[in-house]
Amino acid sequence: MSEWTFITRHGAVLALIGQQSQITAREIASRLGITERYVRKIIKDLETNGYIEKKREGRVNTYRVNGELSLRRKEQRDVAVGDLLMVIGQGEG
Repeated sequence: MSEWTFITRHGAVLALIGQQSQITAREIASRLGITERYVRKIIKDLETNGYIEKKREGRVNTYRVNGELSLRRKEQRDVAVGDLLMVIGQGEG
């Protein structure tokens, strides 16, 4: 069986952050089976494009997902990130 998934790695990282605001890059990497370095790159991409905000609190980062932003694909721009996270069971409810 080929090894592909319905949710991209960027989507999976965003979903985990939406579920747990103080999750570490190491925890995300472990759950997704990818490197911590790659997770940090994805977090930077998400932050740069406004999908998450990162705030340092003591020794940990706290993330907030901007659920109002649209998905990036042209044909899905009418879907908000928060709506997607709710559908896959990872957003705040």
